[in-house]
Amino acid sequence: LEKKYDNICEFCKKHKTRIHYVICGVLITAYLAAVIAACSLNFQRALPLFVISVLAIFFICWDFLVAKYEDRISAFFSPGERYLKKHWLWLKWVLSAFLIVTIVFWLIFDTTKQGSRQLISFGGLVMYVLLMLIFSKYPTRVAWRPVFSGIGMQFILGLLILRTKVGFDVFNWLGIQIQTFLEYSDTGAKFVFGDKYKDHFFAFKVLPIVVFFSTVMSMLYHVGFMQWLIGKVGWVMHIFMGTTPVESLVAAGNIFVGQTESPLLVQPYLPYITKSELHAVMTAGFSTIAGSVLGAYISFGVSPSHLLTASVMSAPASLAVSKLFWPETEKPLITLKSGLQIAKSESKNLLEAASHGASTSIRLVANIAVNLISFLALLSFLDSALSWVGNLFDYPQLNFENICAYVFMPFSFMMGIDWEDSFIVGGLLGYKTFFNEFLAYERLSKLIQNREKGGSMYINGVKQYMTVRSEVIATYALCGFANFGSLGLVIGGLTSIAPSKKKEIADGAFRAMIAGTAACFMTACVAGMLTVPGLEVPCHILLGNTSNFTDFPANSTELVKCCHRLFTSANNSEEIFPGGNYSLSSWKVCCQILGQPAFHCT
Repeated sequence: LEKKYDNICEFCKKHKTRIHYVICGVLITAYLAAVIAACSLNFQRALPLFVISVLAIFFICWDFLVAKYEDRISAFFSPGERYLKKHWLWLKWVLSAFLIVTIVFWLIFDTTKQGSRQLISFGGLVMYVLLMLIFSKYPTRVAWRPVFSGIGMQFILGLLILRTKVGFDVFNWLGIQIQTFLEYSDTGAKFVFGDKYKDHFFAFKVLPIVVFFSTVMSMLYHVGFMQWLIGKVGWVMHIFMGTTPVESLVAAGNIFVGQTESPLLVQPYLPYITKSELHAVMTAGFSTIAGSVLGAYISFGVSPSHLLTASVMSAPASLAVSKLFWPETEKPLITLKSGLQIAKSESKNLLEAASHGASTSIRLVANIAVNLISFLALLSFLDSALSWVGNLFDYPQLNFENICAYVFMPFSFMMGIDWEDSFIVGGLLGYKTFFNEFLAYERLSKLIQNREKGGSMYINGVKQYMTVRSEVIATYALCGFANFGSLGLVIGGLTSIAPSKKKEIADGAFRAMIAGTAACFMTACVAGMLTVPGLEVPCHILLGNTSNFTDFPANSTELVKCCHRLFTSANNSEEIFPGGNYSLSSWKVCCQILGQPAFHCT
């Protein structure tokens, strides 16, 4: 038996590659048979599986062809590359002119169709670019290719996701799937904390999501999927934007992992990167959020599809702003030809990777919890102290949010947020910058809940919720780690993995935080340009809020739309609004606004 066993082992070693191919072939055949069977039974139900399978086959074939025929592919495209280099001087101006003309015509037609609010967002985008140029480290040495191509990628991504039905449906579907997936963390939370775990919503509902997501990301990292995905996204940004491989990979990594984890992907190369590349690495961390906390924000009630879109759009924006705020003045040592390798997981198997991910999240969960406890306590004390100071001057309403509202209001208004909502969003931006984005999203979620409940929009002259458009733009503006708390985290984290760059990290961190903030604001401007305005509050709620007319502005566009619909429905003897019961005061308000004939208003 021992001899037979040794013979079998020797045969397996000798034909190891063939056996591997046979097993893989059988498994792939079985998987394809299952996909075909599922599609034949119900194609609509199996559509997501079919799309994922097609994409997987495409990328596997792509990787195989590139690995085997890389030299031939390069030789095939080399004449085109030489032609572009030879004629780039005049092609550059032709492309620039075409781009400017396209933008002007698009703005004209879009403004005619959607209204003028998009123009404010476009003006805000231009304003932030000019501000970054004015305060740039080397304004005369800016390379405009990464700047314009980064903003272009941001705009194209936003256009595909926010304006096309397919793109919107895909990201909406992804958001729903992630939300459903994250709800499985409730099983573990319920077992550990009991049936009433939701009574302590943040501690026992939100924080377990961070643990669960960290575990899943660690497993995906172990099997190599995250490295593959980050490598592909980084390659796209490197090709289109002309940024170096290191900064492109880190920017791509920040879509999925945190600002201290993504530099680990390129840890061996950090001692050799330039100051501009280091600034880009830090900016990418400040302008995006980690996948682990993304789940926590979704649990607050913030739109998952918009959070996903913001994470993707901010990656090219971070590189564009970084190269504008700190242009490259040195020759990068790390190039694509030098064979950039992404770091691999140190776990020996999948279970160890899952356990490692859960254990690693302990520090993150503890950090979130203690920061919120300390920041909320500090904010409460600060509000009390400011109220006392304000009371001395007969202004007891003075608090930290009011101060931030006035400081950040111009920035929020230039993103395209309604004037009345810009003060509220200004306060949220203050919370995010001086404390953290957790606190800001928690406040935003309360505003969203107030709107969904449909209560009075104004109480004692204070607005209780915003329009959906303002909520969407605020979601994009807050989607980043750019705050003073993260500043210390980045300096400490990067210094520990690249000690030789300690001085450069300390010198450039604050500029990187400002650049990260600007990148988030620019993403919000693009969202403001592309978000289609509509009737965002149901008419029966909106007209119901006008019982006390002094609590609502008479010139509201939404009110005029609702009143037009009300009178049109009455003229046509149709049902006015499903489920809408309108009081006499609502009709009086509409008569007052529109000045309708006595037939309706007597």
